[in-house]
Amino acid sequence: MKGDRVEIVVDVGDGTKTYEIMASKAGRRIDVANRRGTIEVSEVTRNGESVRTARFMAARVVALIEFPADDVRGGGPERPRNQPSLL
Repeated sequence: MKGDRVEIVVDVGDGTKTYEIMASKAGRRIDVANRRGTIEVSEVTRNGESVRTARFMAARVVALIEFPADDVRGGGPERPRNQPSLL
């Protein structure tokens, strides 16, 4: 869904570097896969076709944070904007 976002924090030796992958258009989503020592983050269309992909060595990844898009269609209770999720 447009607005889905994943932040990847990677150890670069003398510190860390942060990368951000975001679903840029409506109908796209972000997929995260951990395969054979590599973490792969892809922006995927509705058909399942990968638009762009980022790959990181799993041993170097410090944190991987997923931020789902706010779904206003859900009708559920909204969480306060000034408090992060506790999940």
